[in-house]
Amino acid sequence: MKIKDILSSGEKSFSFEFFPPKSFSSTLELGINVGQLMKLSPSFISVTYGAGGSTQDASFNLIDYINNKIGLVTMAHYTCVNATKEKVKRDLDFFREKNIDNLILLRGDAPKGETTFKNEEGDFHHASELIEFVATQDHFCIAAAGYPEAHPESKSIDQDIRYLKLKVDKGAQFIVTQLFFDNKQYFDFVDRARKAGITAPIIPGIMPITNFKQIKRFTEMCGATIPQRLVEKLEPYQDDLRMTYDIGVEFGIKQCRELLDKGAPGLHFYTLNKSRATVDIFSSIK
Repeated sequence: MKIKDILSSGEKSFSFEFFPPKSFSSTLELGINVGQLMKLSPSFISVTYGAGGSTQDASFNLIDYINNKIGLVTMAHYTCVNATKEKVKRDLDFFREKNIDNLILLRGDAPKGETTFKNEEGDFHHASELIEFVATQDHFCIAAAGYPEAHPESKSIDQDIRYLKLKVDKGAQFIVTQLFFDNKQYFDFVDRARKAGITAPIIPGIMPITNFKQIKRFTEMCGATIPQRLVEKLEPYQDDLRMTYDIGVEFGIKQCRELLDKGAPGLHFYTLNKSRATVDIFSSIK
């Protein structure tokens, strides 16, 4: 099933993101968490891989398993990193063979230890170029990434929206946003996109807060911000994971309810391969 058809049905979508486990114990943990989240009947599952294209083979194997053994609708992450036209064609053939019809196409991050995205060995330097190439295959449902606070490399919010419009014009059929913690940023982002002529559904990306120090690292890396009022709640308990979890889940429930009540087409949870916080939030809003 193509995700664009799920979104066009008018029902709210609920989806979860995983990444390939790196050890035997984390593989077992992922299996348990996938089992817990399966009970929630997600609209689809996405699978990512590491910066610089690392763990891509493991990612492909995991999405094959989820799609064809578990039977859930899946969306594969695919980036420009070292992506020649020949390699992309081979990978698209793999996706077709495995009945994986949905892709989120991204530029990708620079390899670990590098600060700029050079991609000297690939034919694509921007997500819009990769989207255009894959769209010519006339087979896949394509998603693009959106940045409510603008991509860290964008010179302005207006420039960022122009790039998003380009991705949609080249073939992206829906958008999944980066994590954010201030819903006003999402709604302002949607408003800017609509004014720019972007009509594609924009699904908000949600990351449950279970570890304050971890979430601070994530936001610093991707250019997102944590509202000061939330920082003031979390900071006194940054070494108390139980209190952090309770505060984070309570915040997540309120955030998700408001998003849905005000028209978001669904929610995409960045699970970090965990299930408990997502299950607790999802159960409260569903």
